[in-house]
Amino acid sequence: MNQDHPKLSTRRQCTLLSLTRSTLYYQPRGESAENLKFMSIIDKQFLQTPWHGSRQMARHMQREGHRCGRRHAESVPLARRVRRLMRLMRLVPIYQEPNTSKKTPAHKVYPYLLKDLAITRPNQVWCTDITYIC
Repeated sequence: MNQDHPKLSTRRQCTLLSLTRSTLYYQPRGESAENLKFMSIIDKQFLQTPWHGSRQMARHMQREGHRCGRRHAESVPLARRVRRLMRLMRLVPIYQEPNTSKKTPAHKVYPYLLKDLAITRPNQVWCTDITYIC
């Protein structure tokens, strides 16, 4: 950055680029050895069970005896860590989405009675949906 424009100070260059000076000197740290170990376990298990989300994966790791966090008995710290690591690894579980927009052929479709009615004033027509009752 300084080599390209030696006449401009580092502070001025960062101001012109709308950066803070700390981002210029930031050196990213990699994951810890423990996190890398967890990531390899998650990766191996995800290849076997691609439908497992972070909670199921955390439960699997606890059943295997992997513990972390301040409270070893609870799964909350492990579940957060597993969620973060799965997001970092870009692992998204495969699951079946709900089938809500396809009609069931056996159900009768009733006509919409207000289709050709010109509604010109308030409280002329009231309407409600009671399909959830069936």
